[in-house]
Amino acid sequence: MKKLVAIAALATIAAAAGAVAQEPAQPKGTPEPDRMICRNIAEIGSRIANHRVCMTSAQWAEQRRLQRMDTERTQSQQSVRSGQ
Repeated sequence: MKKLVAIAALATIAAAAGAVAQEPAQPKGTPEPDRMICRNIAEIGSRIANHRVCMTSAQWAEQRRLQRMDTERTQSQQSVRSGQ
């Protein structure tokens, strides 16, 4: 149960992060994995509070990949449970 709550929280943060701050378009060519990107992340349960998170482009990409995997895993588990 705690894991599902944590996954839901991460999904909400990811959705809020996408709505709050978009990455600037990268020029054509190779991406810069060491470029620092800072985003303001809204705190869940508060209309006002948010915090600034700075990571490299590669770290943001890895975080998106992990969140996508967690979301897919949660959705597949729910579909298996509802089918029983």
